[in-house]
Amino acid sequence: MNSRRTAEGRPRLPSGWRRRLARLPIGLYRVGLGPLFGKRLLLLHHKGRTSGLDRKVALEVVAHEHGSWTLAAGFGPKSAWYQNLRHTPRATIQFGRRYYAVTAHFLTAEEGGEIMVRHTSARPRTARRLCALMGFDVDGSEDSFRRVGRRIPFVRLDAAAGQRLP
Repeated sequence: MNSRRTAEGRPRLPSGWRRRLARLPIGLYRVGLGPLFGKRLLLLHHKGRTSGLDRKVALEVVAHEHGSWTLAAGFGPKSAWYQNLRHTPRATIQFGRRYYAVTAHFLTAEEGGEIMVRHTSARPRTARRLCALMGFDVDGSEDSFRRVGRRIPFVRLDAAAGQRLP
């Protein structure tokens, strides 16, 4: 087994300089540079499930519709942010310069498969690279991306009613 992979074949969480690099967007959001990421990233503010402390993580937006953002847990269901949202689904996101109160909804494997197919058609090269990073073999067909999407946990964050939305 590759030392950078878990027993399930997923990539291990980054450590060392890779972790610092992965957390760099958090600092950029903190100093007001969140808009640099356009609609590609958001900053999720959530509660730690055991500590109750405020936590932050920058995540790639897979799909964005009016008042709704879909995220993929590429490191699997053991990702801390994913488990924290399972425990406490209400959170806040920063998208650009704006903050939104959101509620997490966990999508089915079938929904995940369809989201992956749509994401792939919009960003084929990015999708292929991400699949390779996560240890999934794809041949470029919709069916191969659909199979991958069924294995990745997806979360849809819906904005609370009454907010001015992008």
